[in-house]
Amino acid sequence: MFFVLGSNHILIIRLSAMGDVAMSVPVIRAFTKQYPNCKITIVSKPFLRPLFDGIPNVSFFAAEVTKKHKGIMGLFRLFLELKKQKITHIADFHNVLRSKILRALFYLSGKPCVYIDKGRAEKKALTRSKNKIFKQLKTTHHRYADVLHKLGYPVDLSKPFTLEKKLISKNSITITGLKENTCIGIAPFAAFKSKIYPMELMEQVIEKLTSKGVKIVLFGGGKKEISILNALEKKYSNVQNIAGKMSFNEELELMRSLDLMISMDSGNAHLAAMQQIKTITLWGVTHPFAGFAPFYQPIKYCLVSDVNKYPKIPTSVYGNVVYEGYEDVMKTISPSHIVKVVMDALED
Repeated sequence: MFFVLGSNHILIIRLSAMGDVAMSVPVIRAFTKQYPNCKITIVSKPFLRPLFDGIPNVSFFAAEVTKKHKGIMGLFRLFLELKKQKITHIADFHNVLRSKILRALFYLSGKPCVYIDKGRAEKKALTRSKNKIFKQLKTTHHRYADVLHKLGYPVDLSKPFTLEKKLISKNSITITGLKENTCIGIAPFAAFKSKIYPMELMEQVIEKLTSKGVKIVLFGGGKKEISILNALEKKYSNVQNIAGKMSFNEELELMRSLDLMISMDSGNAHLAAMQQIKTITLWGVTHPFAGFAPFYQPIKYCLVSDVNKYPKIPTSVYGNVVYEGYEDVMKTISPSHIVKVVMDALED
């Protein structure tokens, strides 16, 4: 462990997918609250900059890993650019080849460097089909906090401070209208089909919720997804599709104004949770035991497929492995149950 005093400038490296980066946000917020004299620079993909807007003492550095920061020479160029920021400590939240190279360059320049323990052996034991060790693993949020602890900065995640509510932009109001009744978001897609709730069942959820006077805002992206969401918008008068109509920053603003979000095990779940709204997640061949549940959400908000009927769940950490006969596991989560959990959560 590196014991540090006074003001330091910590570089946090997390170059991967949106959900993984979003999971770092509550940890960084807690850090800045507990260590107001320290500065943090996040290095990540350019489009993720809005995730960190408004966090005190946090700046963002865009890593253009497909352009000027591509390859070994590109990473060296990134190192030289970051070095000008007077970085004092390196916290690698990613621990892959790119981040290892960048970390090594800082280490050779004399900077203390620490990196995440992803718990690969534990996750392998959790997801294997035979002799499965089915237990809750350390969350990714706590794994991030452990990295900072190694630098001498223990971070308490037990009591997240409350975010101030923000007014949504004029463009958001133009698209969605003023919020008058209960309004929830639904993000029905994920990177892998094994993590997507069957659309015919999701439509039943939408029908039941709109019949109760709930307004629904649909989130998604990509031509095929937008086409599906547009069809739902046309079919139900109380449903609004915002996919492709807002900037990423505006989507984040809108999320914060919602009463609740329904999401798959996907990046949208973490975006909603970092905005501190109630987030209900639906799980297919993955499981919250792997440590990827949304931050500070009760376990009752994680609706998992039937592990008694499908005992090999989770088949993988990310949903990229599906065993034969496990294609329809999410059908064991009934629309009625989802609606009940949603209505109960709205009343809490």
